[in-house]
Amino acid sequence: MAHPVVPAASGLSLAGAVIAFDLDGTLVETAPDLLGALNGVLAEQDLAPLPAEGARHLIGRGARALLVRGFEASGQPLDDGAATPLVARFIEIYRSRIAQESRPYPGCVAALDRLAAEGARLVVCTNKLTALSVQLLDALDLTRRFVAVIGADGAPAAKPDPRHVLHAIHAAGGVADRAVMVGDSLNDVAAARAAGVPSIVFPFGYTDVPAAELGADRLIAHYDDLVAAVQSLLQPSQGSAIGSPL
Repeated sequence: MAHPVVPAASGLSLAGAVIAFDLDGTLVETAPDLLGALNGVLAEQDLAPLPAEGARHLIGRGARALLVRGFEASGQPLDDGAATPLVARFIEIYRSRIAQESRPYPGCVAALDRLAAEGARLVVCTNKLTALSVQLLDALDLTRRFVAVIGADGAPAAKPDPRHVLHAIHAAGGVADRAVMVGDSLNDVAAARAAGVPSIVFPFGYTDVPAAELGADRLIAHYDDLVAAVQSLLQPSQGSAIGSPL
């Protein structure tokens, strides 16, 4: 269970800190466009569409995993030979609508700007392909807020492998002992823990396991609380713990 959040100290600098962010379900609500692309592929294979609320948990492990899990949920598992061309088709459809309905979560942009103003360097660490990630972030005017965007294909291995998190931190010019991973799923928490990096999770993302059970160092409900949570993890001697986890 997440620990309580420590309130931010006024003017506390985050100079030299790196904050790594997952993308889908953490920075941006991408489910409508991802599931729209998935349902487009299913329709072409004469399969019924998956309902949005019942399929959100399928997101977060990359395009191929989403497609494989989507076909399994539709009752028609994919073998390796069939999956590859369908992944290409999924990406084609997704590119055409990548930011049609996807939007940053409330308070996200303001929190990113405040972290940067406090001196932190921001990096995206996502299992989404790098090119798709950049296309989405460009469409939402978010790319310029990050030092680097490290997709699954831009790291030695994808989350939950800790090398993904460490590679992203190093790409931003940071070190693990002054970094935080922000995400929404077990992949984010497990990768951060194995890398020796504290983690923060939001409860509104895409996960099979309830956010409160992921074992993150902090669980926060809104981006308004992010800066304080980051400061409490990187400056644990500042302030005193108050409140309670969700």
